[in-house]
Amino acid sequence: MRHEKKQVQNQQQDHIPTHKDAPTVMASWHNSAIPPHRFLNLSKMTTLLPCIELESATNPTAAVIWLHGLGADGNDFAGLVPELDLEGCQPIRFVFPHAPSMPVTINGGYVMPAWYDILGAQLVDRQDDKGIQKSEWAIQALIRHEVERGIAHERIVLAGFSQGCAMALHTGLRLPHRLAGIMALSGYLPLADRFPSERHAANAATPVFMAHGTQDPVVVVKRGEDSRDALMALGHPVEWHTYPMPHSVHPREIADISAFLQRVLGTTPQ
Repeated sequence: MRHEKKQVQNQQQDHIPTHKDAPTVMASWHNSAIPPHRFLNLSKMTTLLPCIELESATNPTAAVIWLHGLGADGNDFAGLVPELDLEGCQPIRFVFPHAPSMPVTINGGYVMPAWYDILGAQLVDRQDDKGIQKSEWAIQALIRHEVERGIAHERIVLAGFSQGCAMALHTGLRLPHRLAGIMALSGYLPLADRFPSERHAANAATPVFMAHGTQDPVVVVKRGEDSRDALMALGHPVEWHTYPMPHSVHPREIADISAFLQRVLGTTPQ
């Protein structure tokens, strides 16, 4: 069965802990949940997804919305947040939404959390465009919710791992408001044939952090490289990183994510 749960690569031993082995959240971080049944005034009315929230300090002035992979949930990356070096950043709210559960074709119709259906192992041969669009609306609602709470679009980073990475690229680069940045981890650009005509100029210059494992058997590194090349060919500023790991997260990657967040969210808002 195919899952995309995050794993943290351990350089000292062969064991790679699962998301359950991630460090627990420090007591100084605030944990709450977004009300799951609020409707926003969007072109497509969307129920707000339930989320886990962590705040680095009170009164956040920036937000990171972080999307998990297939078969995981919002807990998958929450334990990673206290490991980030956010020195120089203003208070940040980290939002970890839970994708809805649905039957996934590649897993024999098994019901699991997913942003859209996976129809084949090649990922891009046949794609669930309707499912991708539905999740795009749900992610737009989360962004709108942060704006309503006082976080400007240009102080929001949209991040994702694997299938969540696909949704971060798809949604963020089509958004008509400039974001602070996009973090695309171990994933790919879905519906790439439509992207040139559907991307929005508002995020043409938005920094894109892309990271991939050279030993990834789930989303092969060439899939990430093809996505990188497609974005760069259209002028998108991509920061590309590879690490000696499978479908997981590397310690050096955590340091590079920290540096990216410091760069795009480190300035004091006006």
